[in-house]
Amino acid sequence: MTSTDTVHFRYSQAIWVAAVIAFISALPLASAGWYFTPILLVPLLIGIWAWRAGTDADRAGVKIRALFGQRLIPWHEVVQLGVDDRRRVIASLTGGQVVSLPAVPADGLHRLVAASGQHLLGTDDQAPSTAG
Repeated sequence: MTSTDTVHFRYSQAIWVAAVIAFISALPLASAGWYFTPILLVPLLIGIWAWRAGTDADRAGVKIRALFGQRLIPWHEVVQLGVDDRRRVIASLTGGQVVSLPAVPADGLHRLVAASGQHLLGTDDQAPSTAG
């Protein structure tokens, strides 16, 4: 993996498709009166969130993207990566904070670690021997 490689994790595009269908379905209600037009914001915001939200990882760090804004966490702030009891990938940070990494499946943990330029021990690799 080169230093320009970025791994992208996104939610299923089915959410975006459902938001488009909900938007189209809400059009008759919204056209019934001006006071119903804000109902169109719900599927619109869900669609934007589904398109934008997720996690990007490269050698610099992990970028968590949400509906509004994003957060970059450099790798040197990440103490541990793990999977919680709901099979979501989480990152424990140096300040004791635990951050959920959106759209990263439990089986995508190896891709996340590989994006950092490191590797997981205990999968296919052996721990380096310190005995001389």
